[in-house]
Amino acid sequence: MAPGVLSGTAAPTSGRISIGGKSPLTNGIKEANAGGEPAQDLMKLGFRAIVVTGQPSDPEQRFGLEVDAKGVRVVAADAHKGKWNYALAEDLRKQYGKTASFISCGPAGELRLKGASVACTDTEGRPARHAARGGLGAVMGSKGLKYVSVDAGKLAVRKPADAKGFAALCKTYSKDYREGPQMFKFGTSSVVPIANMLFTFPYKNRVEGQSPDAETLDGKRIVESFEERGGGMHNCMTGCIVSCSNVVHDAEGNYKTSALEFETLTLLGANCAIASWEDVADLDRLCDEIGLDTIETGAAIAVYMDSGGMEFGDAEGAKRILREIAEGTELGTAIGNGAVSIGEKRKHHRIPAVRGQAIPAWDPRPLKATGVTYATSPMGADHTAGLIVNPGLPAEEFARASQEAQLVNAVCDSSGFCQFLQPTLDDIRNYYGRLYGEDVTRERISDLGWECLQDEWEFNKRAGFTEADDVLPQCMKEDAIGPQKVVFDVPADVIAQAKVRMESREELFTTRATG
Repeated sequence: MAPGVLSGTAAPTSGRISIGGKSPLTNGIKEANAGGEPAQDLMKLGFRAIVVTGQPSDPEQRFGLEVDAKGVRVVAADAHKGKWNYALAEDLRKQYGKTASFISCGPAGELRLKGASVACTDTEGRPARHAARGGLGAVMGSKGLKYVSVDAGKLAVRKPADAKGFAALCKTYSKDYREGPQMFKFGTSSVVPIANMLFTFPYKNRVEGQSPDAETLDGKRIVESFEERGGGMHNCMTGCIVSCSNVVHDAEGNYKTSALEFETLTLLGANCAIASWEDVADLDRLCDEIGLDTIETGAAIAVYMDSGGMEFGDAEGAKRILREIAEGTELGTAIGNGAVSIGEKRKHHRIPAVRGQAIPAWDPRPLKATGVTYATSPMGADHTAGLIVNPGLPAEEFARASQEAQLVNAVCDSSGFCQFLQPTLDDIRNYYGRLYGEDVTRERISDLGWECLQDEWEFNKRAGFTEADDVLPQCMKEDAIGPQKVVFDVPADVIAQAKVRMESREELFTTRATG
């Protein structure tokens, strides 16, 4: 559990945390990034990472890890066994106080399900920010670790070596962002119409690239609800200037969920032919409560529907299945273990996954450079590893664009910056230089990003992966979508180029982090 390099400083929107381990879903390395307060608090206390190894002799035991100004302690947490994340966070706030933030796993993690996420509390103490992809909640659960409490009290932000230069950089950067286009003013849910237009709003287990329900799933409907129901946009971490997180209320004006994202509206909505954003909000809350990746879970339910297990569009049936996951039923376990698990159980031919992990909303057929990322990224099918939304990109640029995006996003995730700030490598190295009081050259920052990718590829190589695994599933090569009947048809030799270091680095410094 590693905060970003800039976490705990006054750098804007820089308090994200990376949760990492060997993924039970992909069997390779996995880093999942989350917002919330824990990273800020850990770095204010001076902790660069928490590393948890081993497993308890009794798998029924539960533990908590307390981190504060007095030190670090492992404590018994059997009383919290099986609790859903919201109830757990409420109880922990009573136990540790309002200045503490928490990292936790829900019942899915305790059951070691491969689609389990790790929850982090936001500025309101809600466990609504999830390091979701790759099943890292199962890794946390396998160690009997129910929660980590982090209490920085009233500690001040970290002091940079070049305090004056750092403050000036923060001021200028924040001003430029606020005067810019504000791409995420209403969060990622506002992307729905664009994605649908680009045929990357998959419908019915990705057999089509557009949904007839795009209008009722559009994030605009969520924004329209704010005036009557309350809710609104907020920042999930201290120091955030993006405020992309929507707070969603029900018809009675009660809080329901936070950060109902584009990916969730797509995978749990359109991909399952569930037409209402309000039903997706219910499903999102259940996933946050149980501790599940909404992408993996939505993909798994869609595979189940596609294989005849239930009707497409059955929102109440989907909610029932999510509750079954927490109960550990046979069907719930198969869904909770992800798209490949339920697909193999049902002997279904269409399982949209790469290295065991479900493909996100951004479709590799119209966005072929993103498909190259899914094939070559150490993370498997993960849009935050290197998303390229450019359907007109020439084929000869697929590999280079993917590699640039993967490298920049790896550096961004390591920095603690949110990808929605879209920082460049120049932005990040300038912050590092003022934080540490030394010159961080373009060569050094690009070398750090490349070394990160190389280390991750090496991890996967030792785990048994070869270039033969750098492929997309057959359904992406055969199931054509859109009027042009596009499939993923990028040759293997082009895909392989994404893992060969480019000679020129100049393009790297105009590439922005994006997820």
